[in-house]
Amino acid sequence: QLQLAESGGGSVQSGGSLRLSCAASGIGLDRYAIGWFRQAPGKEREVVSCISSSGLRADYADSVKGRFTISRDNAKNMAYLQMNSLKPEDTAIYYCAGTFWGCQRNQFDHWGQGTQVTVTS
Repeated sequence: QLQLAESGGGSVQSGGSLRLSCAASGIGLDRYAIGWFRQAPGKEREVVSCISSSGLRADYADSVKGRFTISRDNAKNMAYLQMNSLKPEDTAIYYCAGTFWGCQRNQFDHWGQGTQVTVTS
């Protein structure tokens, strides 16, 4: 059973940066695509980015393209989300999630507990 745990959230001023980490345990991460999602108060959860199991393909929501970078290190069972040029509208709880079926199927079965990101203006 894949277990995921996020870390690295916090409070930052607009224009700042944060790096979120997603630590996997229970089973090797290399079989799973990893997605980063976020949910702001009163809004539905949305996908931010997704990276294939091999790391060769990454997709981004239009709202974060050019500012966020997803990456992974399968040897360390870790995935990351580097967030630059943060905006107040990026404020949300961020979750990492894993799927055996690839990013495009959007069927994520394993979720972390979330980490809060707050961007102040």
